[in-house]
Amino acid sequence: MAVHVRVEVFPMAVQLDSDVGAEPSESSEYPGPDAEPSEPGRAEVMKAGWRIVTDAARLHPWPLALSVLGATVFALMSIAAAIVQGKVTDDVLVPAFVPGASRPALTGAVVAIIGVAVLKALGVMVRRYFAAMTVARMQRSLRDRLVDLYLDVPLGFYARHPTGELLAHADADVNLATEMINPLPFGLGVVVLVVGSLVALFVTDPWLGLVALALFPVLGLMNHIYAGRVEAPAAAAQKAIGDVSAVAHESIDGVMVVKTLGREAQEVDRLAEAADHLRRHRVRIGDLRAVFEPMVDALPNLGIVALLVIGAFRIDSGDITAGDLVRAMALFQILAFPIRVLGYLFEEIPPSVVARRRVDRALSEEIERQDHRSRSLPEGPLELRYEGVSFRFPRTDADVLNGVEASVPPGEVVALVGSTGSGKSTLCQLAARLMEPTDGVIRLGGVPLDLVRPADLHRDVALVFQETFLFSGSIRDNITLGTDYDPAAVDRAARIARAHGFIGEFPAGYDTVVGERGVTLSGGQRQRVALARALIREPRLLILDDATSAVDPIVEGEILAGLREALGTTTMIVAQRVSTIALADRVLFLAGGRIRATGTHTELLADPAYETLVRAYEAAGGAGGRS
Repeated sequence: MAVHVRVEVFPMAVQLDSDVGAEPSESSEYPGPDAEPSEPGRAEVMKAGWRIVTDAARLHPWPLALSVLGATVFALMSIAAAIVQGKVTDDVLVPAFVPGASRPALTGAVVAIIGVAVLKALGVMVRRYFAAMTVARMQRSLRDRLVDLYLDVPLGFYARHPTGELLAHADADVNLATEMINPLPFGLGVVVLVVGSLVALFVTDPWLGLVALALFPVLGLMNHIYAGRVEAPAAAAQKAIGDVSAVAHESIDGVMVVKTLGREAQEVDRLAEAADHLRRHRVRIGDLRAVFEPMVDALPNLGIVALLVIGAFRIDSGDITAGDLVRAMALFQILAFPIRVLGYLFEEIPPSVVARRRVDRALSEEIERQDHRSRSLPEGPLELRYEGVSFRFPRTDADVLNGVEASVPPGEVVALVGSTGSGKSTLCQLAARLMEPTDGVIRLGGVPLDLVRPADLHRDVALVFQETFLFSGSIRDNITLGTDYDPAAVDRAARIARAHGFIGEFPAGYDTVVGERGVTLSGGQRQRVALARALIREPRLLILDDATSAVDPIVEGEILAGLREALGTTTMIVAQRVSTIALADRVLFLAGGRIRATGTHTELLADPAYETLVRAYEAAGGAGGRS
């Protein structure tokens, strides 16, 4: 829940996935049709499948147990039905065709047949209902774990994993990972069915029992071959689903760029390429199933032919009766169905194992333990201090920040100034602990930031970025984010952010629905709503990373003056307008990953590099880019 607050209060956390104006990449790498994952061993596949079973039994034992019970009742009643058929044949049907034989009463036979059929139907109902419940609950459990992970991981996780891949984990992968649980209860009930049927067959006639027994090694060999061949294309298909989702998400998210630059055809081609890779892998899986499934269906039919031939000879020799053969045929039909069920179960194991591995890889992401973060923050405005702070992005060689030494005294307004790429935004994200420094210590109120209780940090530190994210609800919902704030508090935050004026012009006022990402508002209006969202929490450290860049200078000056008068909070502002810089108590000039100079705006004009940068801001009308 901690990071959930972080995502909502600090919009950049959401924007890291992609921005509305972000241009889709020119090319994306997809595995070719032959670039399939390495094939794991058969034993490894079965072991992984067994783990899916044990997870279901551990997490949701009761619905799974009831489903297995229903399957067991069905199995026992299926065997009982075969025995009843044989008994009815010998005691009712055969005497009916013998001249002069007595006609036994049919009542007992009818009651037995109907009773067995009703119990079989009840077993099927119980098995299917509770099997579906087990699957649904397992999917909920996996999705809950994934969502918890997505909320708790650091922002670097989202830089490494495309949004489409994460969506595929929570949707297609979870569905497929639990698919093998559906036939599982009947697969377990099949054990009872097979053992009981084989025992009954051997009791009827050993030779007929041997025919049935010979089918299972053949089925095992067929499954061994199928599992080995389907594992790699199944893994490739699941990865291709993530690729398709990523391309579709990127194209839709970057719709403004696609439309304005006329890239519709290129985006269609990108999606077609990704979809074609998915199609090829799925067609390959379909080809394998097209061979495997008919062979599984044909196997019992071949066994029935053999049973008829051997049974005819056994009747002629007087070793069995016609009723015995009918009973054996019925038992064999019972065995044929479990063979199909086992074939279906074996067919579902490899794709389920592949999908579960993809989910497990995401769930294995390291999440920082929170138990050591127990320090509370002192009362009043907070001092922010950087002590020898360095930062380097993963898989890069250059330091963005190198030994930064700086402080923002309690209650002071400090402007952070530097050229594009100098590390201003990185310093802001480090202060909100969205990222961890590579080296050095950041202190907030004298407490090392990595020891501060998450609840304190999210309550007392607010970070607002230039690229704001608004949800598709009302303006009020976007400010309160579901917290039950007093209307007066909402009004006060909006007034400080200079949002109350334009909100009042809407017919619905604070209940105006802003649309997805706040599309119905202008850039400056979105920024002011995001600022009000941060201010309503009355933070004791407020960080504005170019958060008023889309607001005109007059309104921006009113906002900064209102912040100073109404809150008296410690404030750090990434500024690229000279008018904003001049309002700050002090300026930190960042260059080359270090604090080059500190002082008032007037004092720093003596630094040639600072003066050059400021003059560039003035020449550009104060509309510089952000780092």
